[in-house]
Amino acid sequence: MTISPEVFHPGFFFSTKLLLQYISQLTLKEKTFLELGAGSGLIAISAAKKGALVTATDINPIAIECIKKNCEENNVEINVIHSDLFQNIPLQRFDFIAINPPYYKKQPYTYKDYSWYCGENGEYFQSLFSSLADYMHSDSIVLMILCEGCDAGMVQTIAGKNKLHLDCVYSKQNLLEKNFIYQIKIAG
Repeated sequence: MTISPEVFHPGFFFSTKLLLQYISQLTLKEKTFLELGAGSGLIAISAAKKGALVTATDINPIAIECIKKNCEENNVEINVIHSDLFQNIPLQRFDFIAINPPYYKKQPYTYKDYSWYCGENGEYFQSLFSSLADYMHSDSIVLMILCEGCDAGMVQTIAGKNKLHLDCVYSKQNLLEKNFIYQIKIAG
């Protein structure tokens, strides 16, 4: 895998590995799969190798080039879209959506910042949750990972305001932190 210094490096952080392990147990063959904020494309490429029809997006143009290069290196075809969340994704309903979001409350200024910071008031989550249901169908599996160091209460409140519910389906502690994988469902 080629990973630019300007792109979130999945090898250095527990969250990507944990989400990848969880997703690797799912049956993805011929399923539509979206990775929002794909960074290097590791999860998207793994899903494509399992036979999924994959779309990978990122706000960072350097990440987009990284994903394309990694697709070539791994001999997989992925629809790669430069997009701020759903902004440039044609309206469609995905079977699976994977999200390793930025969750620290600080304003992002550079493309690299967007890997880490969700805005002072969780603006990333406000934008994510306001559009997410439009890309889901009744059987969609939407998975998002958070760590104990983030404001999970804020994230759940914003989700609830958008008629979405976060259900913790898996958690794991490592030496530094505890991570939680949530399945996001339409409330009701």
